[in-house]
Amino acid sequence: MIVEDEPFVALSLVDALSELGFDVAGCFGDVSAAMDFIGREHIDGALLDINLGSERIDPVADLLAQRSCPFIFTTGFGLSDIPAAYADRAILQKPFGTADLVSMLDKVFGAVGH
Repeated sequence: MIVEDEPFVALSLVDALSELGFDVAGCFGDVSAAMDFIGREHIDGALLDINLGSERIDPVADLLAQRSCPFIFTTGFGLSDIPAAYADRAILQKPFGTADLVSMLDKVFGAVGH
C-alpha cells in the first residue's frame, strides 16, 4: 500500500514497485481513504508519506503498527518530522532513487520482488 499525496510521486512508486515484482494493493492521497482501506483489506506493508497536505500520517502508522504491519516512511522534510513513537522506523528521504528504494525494501521486507 502507498499513501502519498503527490500524484507524480505516487505513480512513480506504483510503477517502481510493480517493476520490482510487488503487487500494490492500493494508493491513497489522504488519511481517511488509507484508514478505510486498512479496515477492509489485509496488507503486507506500506510506504507512508509523513505529510499529506495539511494531514499527518500518524493515525495510519498507528493502525499499521497495531496490526504488526511493516512500513517505511517517506518524507521531503527533515528527519525531525518523523513521529516520535516511530523514530526507529525505516525512512526514505525524498528525493530518493530506485537503488535507495530497493535497499530499503530489502531491509524492511526481507526480499525485493516477491
